[in-house]
Amino acid sequence: MSDKYPTLGFIGIGLMGKPMTLRLLDAGFSVNVWNRSPEKLQPVADAGAKACASVAELVRSSEVIILCLADTAVVEAIVRDDILASGAAGKLLIDLSSIHPENTRQLAALLHEKCGMGWVDAPVSGGVAGAEHGNLAIMAGGSAEHIDIARIVLAPLYKQLTHMGEVGCGQITKICNQMIVSCNVLVIAEMMALAKQAGVDAQQIPVALAGGFADSKPLQITGAEMATETFEPVKWRVKTLLKDLNMAVDLSVKQGNAVPMSALASQLMQLHGSRGYLDQDPATLIKLYKKTDA
Repeated sequence: MSDKYPTLGFIGIGLMGKPMTLRLLDAGFSVNVWNRSPEKLQPVADAGAKACASVAELVRSSEVIILCLADTAVVEAIVRDDILASGAAGKLLIDLSSIHPENTRQLAALLHEKCGMGWVDAPVSGGVAGAEHGNLAIMAGGSAEHIDIARIVLAPLYKQLTHMGEVGCGQITKICNQMIVSCNVLVIAEMMALAKQAGVDAQQIPVALAGGFADSKPLQITGAEMATETFEPVKWRVKTLLKDLNMAVDLSVKQGNAVPMSALASQLMQLHGSRGYLDQDPATLIKLYKKTDA
């Protein structure tokens, strides 16, 4: 594997994958790309990425394979059905997806056993804006050798990459991150609904609280959107937070820990999603608390 500019293969050109791929191309990497919906490849192909007809083609022609996929089931299918058959020793898989740590460890062990490939779980935080500006926070699990490669390859994408431990530890850290984010967004939603109902100029709340103990990036982003009920464009999705909260509850059960706040957040997020908001922005959570909402 070349030291600085290994050939990359990027699988998953969605909300996050597109800006990530564009930044990798801008940094000088050669990037092969594949996506279940081929039409989404056009913007990155226009920027210089090579569109591959199959995952097998991408894996064969890439030294580092990067995944940015929706959930555990999709990652599992791609690895088991496609990458295992085409992988080879000396290649590295970096998974930017947020998936279950137990499945991560199983897939990493299987890939190493069958192909001799390494695995780094490197879920990200910072949303689409972080991907576009290259200031994501990345929490990574894997061997020190593989983390060193990930630091080089992912450098155009992050402000901070922290090695959290062995494979799977990156995913556990991301679950912890999402417990905080999800509970925060739900409290912001109920607070903004209460403030609006009580006659406060809700648009001024993020301004008034900026720099104080209650301030946060979710408040500054979703608070402003909730105040004006601006829910487009969708920058992240309710179903993503729900997925991660469900993993938090599952992990807590396996560890014998109680997570009552996150468990309640999961139930509220499920209720909101059941009303047709799964693919909508979490700013729509304010609708859970509006008296006039149907």
